[in-house]
Amino acid sequence: MNFSLLAQAASGGSTAMIYQVVMWVGIIGVFYFFMIRPQQKKQKEQKELINNLKKGDNVVTIGGIHAKVYAVDEAVVTLELDKGVKLTIDKTSVARTVTA
Repeated sequence: MNFSLLAQAASGGSTAMIYQVVMWVGIIGVFYFFMIRPQQKKQKEQKELINNLKKGDNVVTIGGIHAKVYAVDEAVVTLELDKGVKLTIDKTSVARTVTA
């Protein structure tokens, strides 16, 4: 009795398995194109922004401070705030540049 139930279930299993593999490939594709790829693109743009910083750029830090770039070194950026106040931060703390 048990053998006959297993034999009946196994007969249509290959078609169902193909559909299941196609479904998993589709789910992985959706995750890649809607979650992983946009995040990688955003990281690439942020890296380019940090590498292209130059003196005189108006920037906003991740803390929300608006300032002008005073000097750029290897890993740090010196920002000039109001009335000659200077602030040294890590390059990765720059969130975006502001166009006038």
